[in-house]
Amino acid sequence: MKRETIDQLCGHFERLVQVEQLTGIEFWLARDLQEVLGYDKWENFAKVVERAIISCKTAGYDSADHFLEARKMVELGSGAQRQIADYMLTRYACYLIAQNGDSGKEPIAFAQTYFAIQTRRAELIEKRLVEVERVQARKKLSVSEKELSGLIYERTRNEKSFGLIRSRGDQALFGGKTTHQMKENLGVPDNRPLADFLPTITIKAKDFANEITNFNIHKDDLKSEFKISQEHVKNNQDVRKVLTDRGIIPERLPPADDVKKIERRLASEEKKLPNQSG
Repeated sequence: MKRETIDQLCGHFERLVQVEQLTGIEFWLARDLQEVLGYDKWENFAKVVERAIISCKTAGYDSADHFLEARKMVELGSGAQRQIADYMLTRYACYLIAQNGDSGKEPIAFAQTYFAIQTRRAELIEKRLVEVERVQARKKLSVSEKELSGLIYERTRNEKSFGLIRSRGDQALFGGKTTHQMKENLGVPDNRPLADFLPTITIKAKDFANEITNFNIHKDDLKSEFKISQEHVKNNQDVRKVLTDRGIIPERLPPADDVKKIERRLASEEKKLPNQSG
């Protein structure tokens, strides 16, 4: 395939993409894609779409999430209008259509590679965003813990109080399991913080409980280790209830990758981005 043909087809696919205003979701219209992929008749292309829908279901996905039926009015030569069938397609749907199309057609052969690469690129971006969110949540937890530690020392003048109060909070959040027991369950090294191996939702749960404790220490002017510990345990119990009421059991969630390794990898990838884009 000639370079100019590749550039032309790539340009066609990018120009056809539309964005749903409310959600920002990208989509293609099947009628538009039909022409670019070299199908003259809708009847023939509709059969390809039907096979793609079957492939989507076979892969375990809800086809309605990727192939949304649409209707639009077209003007006939007589000036009258007629309603015709169409589909709003996700990038994954376009990929499946290309996979089920006539590979003898040059545009189909190109689309198979194009949408495979674009779909994979979207998956990588999504994965990176999830990892960035976890790293940011862990940093936020460190900030709220540092504030809590400072408040506890300021009011108790005991350097060990923070560790004891945090442990009691963990026990309340994890249904009676101590920090040490949770480390054993998740395979966390003794010299590493438990939070470095917790999933994002649990990290945020701990941070939220910390923030409530910090707020109420100021509001209620709590000064003793007993009062602060009582407050922190209650907040962790309340946060746990919010999770368990929605079927999320903190102590049963599987461990996540070491957040420090993720942070180093993200930093390394960040350094490479300028060279890659160039």
